[in-house]
Amino acid sequence: MTGLPANLFFSTGIPVCILVLKKCKKYDDVLFINAGEYFEKDKRQNSLRPEHIEKIVETCKSRIEEERYSRRVSMNEIAKNNYNLNISRYVSTAKSEEIIDLKAVNDELVNIEKKIAEATEKHNQFLKELGLPPVS
Repeated sequence: MTGLPANLFFSTGIPVCILVLKKCKKYDDVLFINAGEYFEKDKRQNSLRPEHIEKIVETCKSRIEEERYSRRVSMNEIAKNNYNLNISRYVSTAKSEEIIDLKAVNDELVNIEKKIAEATEKHNQFLKELGLPPVS
């Protein structure tokens, strides 16, 4: 099952799906491909570039699993999801959040505050020499 981007065909502006059924299926799983982010945006209608089509075809032929793009799902997992074939249920395109080292950020902020205090002190010395009031 392959999900394609929205506004790809003249007759519909919603995302479409291609379902490939095989009579002589060898595998006991379903390959889900989420190709909704692979397109070229045009003014009126989106289009698939040759490299997008090639990636879809190669993924389908070779049954390749790729994070955020394709995944083979067992029939048991599909059954556990009440046979829901929503592609985003099985292939999420969400990006994981970057892990932030809070100690490093805190150390950097402390260092910046120290530099600000030093620069303010130096600036105030210049202001004192000029007979002007210091900044706080």
